[in-house]
Amino acid sequence: MEYIYAALLLDAAGKEISEKSLAEVVKAAGLAPDEAMAKTVAHSLKEVNIKDVIKNAQNVQVAAPAAAAAAAPAKKQEAVEEKVSEEQAAGGLASLFG
Repeated sequence: MEYIYAALLLDAAGKEISEKSLAEVVKAAGLAPDEAMAKTVAHSLKEVNIKDVIKNAQNVQVAAPAAAAAAAPAKKQEAVEEKVSEEQAAGGLASLFG
């Protein structure tokens, strides 16, 4: 996770995200850098525009609560349908006993 934070810091500073820069940021944070992890993260983020990813992630977070709110009324409607069905069933049983 520290390499992702390092990449975010480097991107915010307008610096290149490379193995060396990631290792330097991790080392500056007081951790022992792992060259393999720095290489993997640098390679993974090579073609990624971090600002766009963050922007898209913020849009997804806003959309998720709206979708959940839209789903809530459907659950209430199902509960009402179940109550009606139970009442109808009880009425049907009552007619059996006269």
